This record gives sequence, structure tokens and C-alpha cells, in this order.
Amino acid sequence: MIAGVKREREVDEDEDEEVRVKIGRGHVEDRRSRHCPYLDTINRSVLDFDFEKLCSISLSHINVYACLICGKYFQGRGQKSHAYIHSVQFTHHVFLNLHTLKFYCLPDNYEIIDSSLEDITYVLKPTFTKPHISGLDKQGKLYRAYDGTTYLPGIVGLNNIKANDYANVVLQALSNVPPLRNYFLEEENYRGIRRPPGDIMFLLVQRFGELMRKLWNPRNFKAHVSPHEMLQAVVLCSKKNFQITKQGDAVDFLSWFLNALHGALGGTKKKSSILAKVFQGSMRIFSKKLPHPDLPPEEKEALLLKEEYQEKMSESTFLYLTLDLPTAPLYKDEKEQLIIPQVPLFNILGKFNGNTEKEYKTYKENFLKKFQLTKLPPYLIFCIKRFTKNNFFIEKNPTIVNFPITNVDLREYLTEEAQATEKFTTYDLVANVVHDGKPTEGSYRIHVLHHGTGKWYELQDLQVIDILPQMITLSEAYIQIWKRQDKEDGAESHKGA
Repeated sequence: MIAGVKREREVDEDEDEEVRVKIGRGHVEDRRSRHCPYLDTINRSVLDFDFEKLCSISLSHINVYACLICGKYFQGRGQKSHAYIHSVQFTHHVFLNLHTLKFYCLPDNYEIIDSSLEDITYVLKPTFTKPHISGLDKQGKLYRAYDGTTYLPGIVGLNNIKANDYANVVLQALSNVPPLRNYFLEEENYRGIRRPPGDIMFLLVQRFGELMRKLWNPRNFKAHVSPHEMLQAVVLCSKKNFQITKQGDAVDFLSWFLNALHGALGGTKKKSSILAKVFQGSMRIFSKKLPHPDLPPEEKEALLLKEEYQEKMSESTFLYLTLDLPTAPLYKDEKEQLIIPQVPLFNILGKFNGNTEKEYKTYKENFLKKFQLTKLPPYLIFCIKRFTKNNFFIEKNPTIVNFPITNVDLREYLTEEAQATEKFTTYDLVANVVHDGKPTEGSYRIHVLHHGTGKWYELQDLQVIDILPQMITLSEAYIQIWKRQDKEDGAESHKGA
């Protein structure tokens, strides 16, 4: 063998370095590796790496290979393995190890080394450099997928597997928050986080990172992504509270997902995470206990003098703010049509002005509460409370919230001390989640701002269309994400208005 290598060195000087590298690693490259005759049998149009990496026969996760001719997954490479048997039975010869990203020819069992296969490994595992990430929001270049469709990275449809559009819209909204997206595009940012043994929650972090990289991949084979693996992690980590097969509530999912990601990244009430840095603000809560309404007036007056019934102030952090809608009137017009009421955004923001009192009832006690903001985050999430859950049914409030797309100033909702210290208090809308239809059924869609072009897009499952900004305000908004105008952002933000 060594003599043969020496002769090869004399014959081909260019291969000299190559052979030495191979000998240094302790093996000699198979001559067939760079001359596999079956590369033209690869069918890129059937390749789909969005689904769980399971052998289609044994359902094992271990040592799984994708057949690059039919797209199916098989386990192993040895002579009795499912991949080997498949290669003999169907004369499908080219396989990719989904873990090591190495290509093999079966049944001959040699590694294939060919630069023309790099596009396949990139679709399986997209990677982003810092310069690439920093340029994502500076241009609006359309890319062509392998199937011929053009798409804008980030503005990509998510497959509704059965009834998971409530989760899709939240995932799409979060993928369009640049600092959060940028953190998850680079796996190095969270790879080193230590978790306790047996902790499954970190799976959410890994799957969310993979999904972000697929949504923003400029070299996709198709112009949509299936969130299958991400949602399987959600089902597992939420102990089946959130399902793929049953419609859920987007606000409930958002609340759980933000807190679960924060915890999985090592965040606590005191310790920060990327979620806290991007979305966390703080508020002051003024709370006053109320006497039971059925008590005689004298007893109520006596109780109100007690310490227990005096106003107490506490500080609290938040990842999103819940905005309450006024009760929808049931008036009908002359044509017997229900009138859909409208309310300005600033009216429902009044909850946080420090003066508006609201009664909160618990099983035993009643409280009057007032709220005032003390710190505004770089990205502010509003959840508009459309649904009221009673013992027997869920009611939906159809009130339309009138809001401007840009320049919403929240300074008046801050305490005096915060007004003096918070330099930037004006926000522009970047994502708007809408619920259409009945409370327990219905469907979700989302409007997102593409930062590079300043254009708005509507995404509903696999459908992506551009939309005029003035159409966004006519919808039954349910979740909104607003971006703070920091430094000179204001001038740019008007592009979408």
C-alpha cells in the first residue's frame, strides 16, 4: 500500500498534498469517492429535511440516512441494514448521513466526496456568518428555490400540518424580531448552555434555532417550511398542552413559549436571557383589596380602615402587555346587521396610565388594581384580550382596534421617574397576528413587515401575499409586536407607512 502511494506521488504531484493528509488521518481515500457514477440519479425535488429524522422502517433515530433518489429515511449502512437493503432492492445508490452530513454510495459502501452536493448539506443544515446576518435587514433580494418559486428569506409560509396555525403565526412573528432571530441563527450563541441531566426543555431552543435557520435560508429547495420537528418538541415539552391536531390559543402558546425559552436558556426572575433583553419591561402595580359586596355598608367602612384594605404598591416585570377591550355592544342597525364596534388603541392603553382602576375578582376576594409602566423594552408585545372563557362557552369580542402603523408614543404611560430616564418611547408595528372566525374554531393569519424592503406581507399557512399597510388596521388584531425607534430609526420606519 505504501509503495503504491509512493508511485502515485511520482505520477501526480497535485495529489501529493491530498494523499499526505489522508495518510495523516490514518486512512487512504477510496478512488471511487470523487468519481461516483450515480450522482445524476439524485432527485433534489423530493428531498425534504423538515420532518423527524426517523428510519421509515424501524422508526429509530440512530444512524439515519436519507436516500437522495426517493427522499425516504433508512437506518444503518451495513449489509443487513435497511439503507443497504433499500439500495439493492430499488437500485437507489446515493445516501446522506443526516447526523455526520457525509454522503455514501451503497451497496458499494464508499464515501462520496463532491462539491456539487454542498447545496444538499446546506438545506439540511443552513449556517449563517456574521456579515450575512448583519445584512439580512438591509436588502430585499428575491431568491429562487430549486422548485422554481421565488421567495424572500424570512417571509416564508409554514405548513399547517392539521390544526397548528395558532403556533405557526407566533413562530413567524418571533422570526421577524431581528435581535431574537440573529441570536438563534448562530448556534454558537446557545450551544454551551448547561442544563440539568434529563432536562428536555433545551430541545425547544435547538428546534427553534433550526427553524429560524430554515426560514431565513436563501438556498431553500422550496419556498415554504414545515415546522414538524419544532412542533413535536412543543407537544413534548408542554406535556401535550399544545397539540398539532387540535386548535389552540395563540396568546396562551406565546405566553408559554416565551417563558419556556427564557427558562431553557438559563433565564430566571433575576438572571437575563435573550428573551428578557428583547421583550422584558417592568411596571408598577397598585392593588387595593375590596370588602365583599354583600356586606352591610357599616361593615364595609370599618374594613376599609384596616391595613389589609389599604393600597399596596409592587414592582413586576412583563414579557407582554394584555390590553382589555370594552364590552362589545349588541346594537343592530336598521338592516338587522350587528354593528362591529371600534376602539382607538390609545383608549385601551389607558389601563397603564396609573389612574385607570380595574376590578379583578378571584374565587375568594376582589381587588382594585392600577398599572403604570416603569421600563419599556426594545420590542413590545401587545395581546388584545378577545376571548372570555366562562364555565360553558368561550365568547369572542369582535371589536376592531384602530391603531397607526408607526409612531406610537408611550411616554404618557410611564411613571414620572421613568419619563425622565427613558430616552426612546416611540414604537412602530412589525408584526400583527389576526384571528378570524369563531372562538373555538376559526383560523389565524399574520402580517409582517419585511425590514429590508419596508413592505408588508400577509402569511396564512403556505400562502404569502403582499398587503397594503392600511388594510392591516381593518383586521381583528390579537397579538402585535412593536419595535422601539432607537437612535435614528424613525426616518427608516416610515417606509412601511
